[in-house]
Amino acid sequence: MIEKLISPGDKLELKSTVSVVLPDGTEGVKTYKSSVYDILDDGRIELLMPMEQQKLILLPVNGEYDVCFFSSGGMYRANVRIADRQKINNTYIVVVEMLTNLHKFQRREYYRFNCVIDMEVRVLNEQEVDALSKGLIYPESEVMMARGVIVDISGGGLRFVSRERHEPDSILLLRFTLPVQEVEKQFLVAAKVIYSGAIEKREAEYENRVKFEFISSATREEIIKYIFNAERKNRKNGRG
Repeated sequence: MIEKLISPGDKLELKSTVSVVLPDGTEGVKTYKSSVYDILDDGRIELLMPMEQQKLILLPVNGEYDVCFFSSGGMYRANVRIADRQKINNTYIVVVEMLTNLHKFQRREYYRFNCVIDMEVRVLNEQEVDALSKGLIYPESEVMMARGVIVDISGGGLRFVSRERHEPDSILLLRFTLPVQEVEKQFLVAAKVIYSGAIEKREAEYENRVKFEFISSATREEIIKYIFNAERKNRKNGRG
């Protein structure tokens, strides 16, 4: 049954089922990216050991995770337990056993795609935020925008690096361009700051995590289409 839904090579995300202290000092759920290595006859699944900054992450045996699989047939979720860690043909893997059955997962917008995309950003004033909250269309302002670089993006928000720190809960205006159906399209979206902090060992550079606000379903879907098309191209070219 599992083989009909997921296959070796499918991308996945593992989320710890318990809160941990994150690098920014806040408490939250840690997420790791990996892929399916093989599916065993007994229903267990072999996954590539996740890596961060070119270092293997040794997931603890008996640790429990919420896994989201990105397969050709869609997205599927299940809870799993780490049953074993092995080395096969110089490849480090973890063997997981299913705690729940796979079920279809529709919230595609939360898959984060790593990228390097130039962007511009500025803080919105109270009048602009009020207009957005009421569904009013606001004109693109001539106010100067600062430069930044998007380092990952999802249909729910993005993470970017900039020379400025932004106050949590402030609303930003983001401007960036993505290829949609082979055409470069400019996006102008509002986003709430979730986290903004200095990057270790990088002078005057800040990491910012934001969640899209007041975004239309059509705009969100275009961002999601870009992500999945880009991920598909990376997989075809053997990257990621």
